[in-house]
Amino acid sequence: MQIWKRNLIVCWFGMFVTMIGMSQIAPILPLYINRLGIHNTALIEQFSGISFGVTYIIAAIFSPIWGHAADKYGRKPMLLRASLGMSVIVFSMGFAHNVYQLIALRLLQGVITGYSTACVTLIATQTDNEHAGWALGTLSTASIAGSLLGPMVGGYIEENFGLQNVFFITSVLLMIAFITTFLFVKEEFVRSSKKVLSAKEVWKLIPYPDLIVTIFITFFALQLALYSIEPIITVYITQLSHNTTHVALISGIAFSAPGLASILAAPRLGRLSDKIGPQKVMLVALIAAGIIILPQAFVKYPWQLIILRFLVGMTTAGLAPSVNSLVKRITPDVLTGRVFGFNMAAQYLGIFGGSILGGQVAAYLGIQYVFYITSLLLVINALWVYKKVYQKLSKTMI
Repeated sequence: MQIWKRNLIVCWFGMFVTMIGMSQIAPILPLYINRLGIHNTALIEQFSGISFGVTYIIAAIFSPIWGHAADKYGRKPMLLRASLGMSVIVFSMGFAHNVYQLIALRLLQGVITGYSTACVTLIATQTDNEHAGWALGTLSTASIAGSLLGPMVGGYIEENFGLQNVFFITSVLLMIAFITTFLFVKEEFVRSSKKVLSAKEVWKLIPYPDLIVTIFITFFALQLALYSIEPIITVYITQLSHNTTHVALISGIAFSAPGLASILAAPRLGRLSDKIGPQKVMLVALIAAGIIILPQAFVKYPWQLIILRFLVGMTTAGLAPSVNSLVKRITPDVLTGRVFGFNMAAQYLGIFGGSILGGQVAAYLGIQYVFYITSLLLVINALWVYKKVYQKLSKTMI
């Protein structure tokens, strides 16, 4: 097997369980915080929001830092650092004595993360241009599927094995990722002897900085669209269901539908971007996602919502590989990790922002407006991509 293919398999598994490790706590946070001694409903909601959000905010800050370290010291050391560190921290969460210790550990989890950034950088730099879109598309399914399936996995483990075992089982998976990375990932890395560049100097070395900015915002908008429904999906399913017996199960299916669609579609759309150009796939995916999100506001039955969520996953699956492929083409190899770190920061901010946006819009305007606003944001982003990326790349060969 070629080295880049073997690396892809190992990184896919590692990124998948890492994203599960970051997101699996969402459905069990209120239950765990209640066990830790907080019994007031308002306080439970407040601490749940803080505990969930702090990881992504801190991860957004540290992703560029770890991306820079990957460029300086190699990507494999960053993979080992992140997987081992997260395994220890997630394991420790099972022994938290109070909510403040839990929040502190979630904060540390955000600091130590960086596995995804190093994975994307490793695959982008080790894979030839002919297969880069397919490889990055395949890798993107791990991130999206892990993030979307994580809460469902966490809920299943809690229901069948207990609260603490959510953390212990996830920790074991992360340790397996560490061991497989150590044994099987191979990297050809030559450390540069050049001085560390400042952010301003890095920006000057990027040939198309305006394209990079557009790409970052597009990745942010993608995560915003995927996660805006997260805080309200159970409530929406309850409103649509005539029989509330299986609301939790139906909500889990609706929540995970885009992840399943991504697993199926992303490699194929990544291969398509290699053939026709990532800017074309990106533009069509944005327009299609914006259109398909809108009818979700008018569904009458849960199964209609699930089908539309699945179709949204099919469209957004084309965005991540296209974004990563464009970043690879535009960015010099010595800066790839740093730029991918900023891109990952945009993803984490989008996840956090989407969760906040969905909850606030639903509370003040109604659930339907979550879909109206998200659809509008994606269509506006598509128009911007057309002007800043599609037209520019049609005139310039990159």
